[in-house]
Amino acid sequence: MTAYLNAIGTAVPPHDIHDAFIAWARTRLPERERKLFDRMATRSGIGHRWSVLPDVNGSPVDPGGFYASEPHPGTAERMTLYAQAAPTLALAAIDDLAQQMPLGAITHLVVASCTGFVAPGIDQIIAARLGLEPSVERLLVGFMGCYAAVAALRSARHIVRSEPDARVLVVTVELSTLHLQAVDGLEPLLAMLQFGDGAAAALVTAEPAGFAIERPFATTLPDSAELIRWNVTDHGFAMHLSGEIPGRIGVALADPALVSTLTEGTPPDCWAVHAGGRSILDAVEQALALDPTTLAASRDVLAANGNMSSATLMFVLARLLAGAPVRHGVALAFGPGLAAEGFGFRSAA
Repeated sequence: MTAYLNAIGTAVPPHDIHDAFIAWARTRLPERERKLFDRMATRSGIGHRWSVLPDVNGSPVDPGGFYASEPHPGTAERMTLYAQAAPTLALAAIDDLAQQMPLGAITHLVVASCTGFVAPGIDQIIAARLGLEPSVERLLVGFMGCYAAVAALRSARHIVRSEPDARVLVVTVELSTLHLQAVDGLEPLLAMLQFGDGAAAALVTAEPAGFAIERPFATTLPDSAELIRWNVTDHGFAMHLSGEIPGRIGVALADPALVSTLTEGTPPDCWAVHAGGRSILDAVEQALALDPTTLAASRDVLAANGNMSSATLMFVLARLLAGAPVRHGVALAFGPGLAAEGFGFRSAA
């Protein structure tokens, strides 16, 4: 039995906060570091990042905005906003999916979200607002970071392979901009420069349409647990991204045994790589000796939205679904651990 990723819907909030963040971050750096920050921001490959935070007088850091004064709002206030905004954004992505194909009678709901917590869970909130039957089986994937979409789609694949009549709705929704930190260091400001809000929704069934989801894979790089961290603080979730990450990924992908595991020994004609940042995409491209156009979908998503954590890979796959047929593709994402997870895929026809 083969499971198929039939279609993907996407959604971002209406408020672009990228330029406002850059202006705010520059004020927190000494003059000697501003030029470096400016160069890194220009080279980031990011043009826009979107936020659910209301557009008050220009941006969340302007007078009247969510982050207008310090200390910034506490984690409780941020989670209250998450409980309101995350389901709404998720439903927008589901609506976009429904415009592409009938959803039919959903039997399972798999939700990945790593930037907030609420109980009853966001999966229950989404199910209720969609009017799903109480018998729909739900799974909530949390705190796995950028590769959580892989875990969600992998779970949907397992469900369909065991229950051929299943219609699995997979949702990823992340509100990274709820976690701005009032820090002054260059490294954490560059880390926050990457992240924006977004949601995606996919339908996974046994119907041969879209992409066939093939063998999944997972690995953890040795001695890498400290390279990517989310620390839950009194003022949101503080992200730590080590500058060593691209280099470590490049070294790992230079291992022929690992590449063989990812590709099953057959050179792919398509790569769907999580757009975690320009340096990460560059590291993957160089380590695998890819043609510069191979990661175009990933770079386009990064430019238009930044890194939306678990939703990002879904945006990349959505672009690829709209493109040329894929004979043998590999989806790949990285996250806390430092873990690399993914799966093979191919066009249904």
